[in-house]
Amino acid sequence: MPLDPAFVDDCPYSPEALLLEEILEIDRVTGKVVAQMPVHADLPITRHQKVHPIKHPRHLSGGLMVHMTGMMGFVHAYYVLDLRHAEGWIGYGAKIHEARFAALATPGTPLTLTATPIRTRRMKDSIMARYRFEFRQGETLVYEGEQTAMWLKIDETHPLPASAPVTADA
Repeated sequence: MPLDPAFVDDCPYSPEALLLEEILEIDRVTGKVVAQMPVHADLPITRHQKVHPIKHPRHLSGGLMVHMTGMMGFVHAYYVLDLRHAEGWIGYGAKIHEARFAALATPGTPLTLTATPIRTRRMKDSIMARYRFEFRQGETLVYEGEQTAMWLKIDETHPLPASAPVTADA
């Protein structure tokens, strides 16, 4: 299904950083979500690569793939957990348990991004979720990993936890 404008509007990133072009599957029972992402030469970071046809072909960067795990977490939060950024919910990555970059994703065939929650624990104003990710370009596995994210309800009585400011004496 094409991206719902309400979903795009609720995302804490602009559409240029959301980078999804279509939601392919939402399974509210298992929590699994699948989306499609274009792969082209003008993606963030990708556009700045110094390309060599043999030594360093143009490809989707690993950093951008890690960013896309967060975007897939947002898909899960929005469509399965029914969390809305506009209502104060925000998610942050807490830990990358494993990440494996299995192949280069090169411009052309879109990626199919799959996020499946392994565990989800809901507390009063927070949710901890551990996800399993699998990103494929056609039949080729390009990325797989597991990460934990924390979803927090932020408002005047529950501000976002922040670390102490760094000073010159630190």
